[in-house]
Amino acid sequence: MEFNSKKYPPLNLPYPELKVRKDEDMIKVFDSLRGKYVALTPEEYVRQHFTAWLRNSLHYPASLMANEIGIEVNGMKKRCDTVVFSSDSSPLVIIEYKAPDVVISQSVFDQIVRYNMALKARYLIVSNGLNHYCCVIDYNTKSYNFIPAIPDYREITKTYSEN
Repeated sequence: MEFNSKKYPPLNLPYPELKVRKDEDMIKVFDSLRGKYVALTPEEYVRQHFTAWLRNSLHYPASLMANEIGIEVNGMKKRCDTVVFSSDSSPLVIIEYKAPDVVISQSVFDQIVRYNMALKARYLIVSNGLNHYCCVIDYNTKSYNFIPAIPDYREITKTYSEN
């Protein structure tokens, strides 16, 4: 299926094989983590590319990843775009996606930090498919540091088990 290059531009990620179909006037993509077809919005386009890259290139196990996880923040129901868990089922990474035309700003980081108040993950990632940012939280020193690249799952689980 051909994509509108303005709505679905080439991303700074490897192109995955997407299973798409058209339902009435809506294009849907199969999300293997949710096990169903969902509307192919620009944000979903980024999510599908990003999660495929994590699985195929950075060794993130699909069995430890989940999309659209419901949480409660300050009494309000919210949804995390993607959560990656450690082998003990604790949240390890929270990922927030934006459409490619959305600039990654302070408000995007504020959003993921609010979500992390509920989950207490060690890594926070934000991506619009073109720019990706990752920071690691040190709960002992109550600080965070941006790191230059999205880490391989094997590396973060090794680091996680040492702390």
